[in-house]
Amino acid sequence: MQTILDSKSFGLLIRTERKAQKLTQEQLAGLTGVGVRFVRELEAGKESCQFGRALQVAASLGLTVSIGSRREDA
Repeated sequence: MQTILDSKSFGLLIRTERKAQKLTQEQLAGLTGVGVRFVRELEAGKESCQFGRALQVAASLGLTVSIGSRREDA
């Protein structure tokens, strides 16, 4: 499991997985139902991307997102 601490890291993870699946940004946008511009901005780490749509893109790539609490580490 990878720890994501910022939007740039999340975008890089999306880009890496998209390329591993040999998808273009256009293909991913079509599969997910978002615009190509959104995919580009998400992969670039734009902080104002809509969270729900970002999760939708991650799910379409087969990625799961989980949240942990620092309290769980103690």
